[in-house]
Amino acid sequence: MTRTTRRRFLHLAGAALATPALPYLARAQNWPARPIRAMVPFSAGSSLDIVARIVLDPVSSQLGQPIVIENRGGGGGTIGTAIVSKAESDGYTLLIQASAHSAAPAAYPNIAYDPVRDFSAVIPFGTVPNVTVVSADKGIKSLKELVAAAKGGSLTYGSAGTGSATHWAAERLRVAAGFDAVHVPFRGGPEALTEVVAGRVDFSCMGISSALAFIRDGKLTPLAVSTLKRSSALPDVPTTLEAGYPDSDYNFWMGMLVPSGTPRPIMDRLYEETQKALQLPAVKDKFAPQGIEPLPLKSAEFDALIKKEIDINLALVKAAGIKFN
Repeated sequence: MTRTTRRRFLHLAGAALATPALPYLARAQNWPARPIRAMVPFSAGSSLDIVARIVLDPVSSQLGQPIVIENRGGGGGTIGTAIVSKAESDGYTLLIQASAHSAAPAAYPNIAYDPVRDFSAVIPFGTVPNVTVVSADKGIKSLKELVAAAKGGSLTYGSAGTGSATHWAAERLRVAAGFDAVHVPFRGGPEALTEVVAGRVDFSCMGISSALAFIRDGKLTPLAVSTLKRSSALPDVPTTLEAGYPDSDYNFWMGMLVPSGTPRPIMDRLYEETQKALQLPAVKDKFAPQGIEPLPLKSAEFDALIKKEIDINLALVKAAGIKFN
């Protein structure tokens, strides 16, 4: 093979190898060219749904394309999440999830997806305090009174589904305080709160975003929040730690993920536009009354947090002998 022939061969070979990357790069550069679907795997009106709409509205405007929210509740968030795990990795399907994502392997050992392998974390929106609430009609005024009632008889607690952040927060409290209670899962937080208000379910550890309206209307009594420090939304309500229950705190984060394999330029754009939205005064003003706190993590740090929480949750379930139903 002459030098000229060899050069021509290498040029053609290099062009052939580069060709598959061209459509990939073109798609990333032209993104978004059509509406984007955002899966919220809990019911409308849930804490996650409320926060998602606050954040995605300005992100949609910044991207110049509609972001259509789809609520698919059930299975503690695993049903909607499984749908996204099978979606194309093209930036047109987003997953808006919460701490339930890292709890899923512990609550559902046979889920049809891998929370780490099948998804890439983009950005957290922030953390939301869970608040333990009871119907105002029950006359319970403190967390210690609730624990005493639980130890004196069989109580029930409602959640947004098995393995949801609301379920996990209640389990953390139950194990820390040393009482038994019957779990009653629902498709979403609003459904659970309706039953707590009516007194048909005894209590719930619900995200403040969902519970606040009922608290302000005097229908629910807030007993404690699950965060390390008191919530600005309920400054007079103590934390579960202040109430005397070590290791009862729970980190309820919310954020955006995409199917693994989504082009990095698209992920970077989503991160940048969401970060910009989170800094908007209008978004901060809507977050403040609900006690939503910032969680400033880069995509890689968010991924690492999810992996760490999965290991912690699996270990907790094994050590405490928690049974999910």
